[in-house]
Amino acid sequence: MPSHPTGKRRYLATSPFNAAREAALAKAVPIPVGARVSHERHGLGRVIALDGDQAVIVDFGDGERLRVALDSPRLERL
Repeated sequence: MPSHPTGKRRYLATSPFNAAREAALAKAVPIPVGARVSHERHGLGRVIALDGDQAVIVDFGDGERLRVALDSPRLERL
């Protein structure tokens, strides 16, 4: 007997896990360069560059520049 089931996985339309799957597939809304943002840990900052279509580089002042994913729950556009 095989250790894993053979065949195609079933997709259940009413599964509670569909919301997480759709959220993971959804594209993040880009934040334009120069926009002000707030981060839960690092505070206020300004977007100085885009890093592909999934992240931004944010300058939080005092030379602190970080790459933050657009889908991060800690990042909020002001």
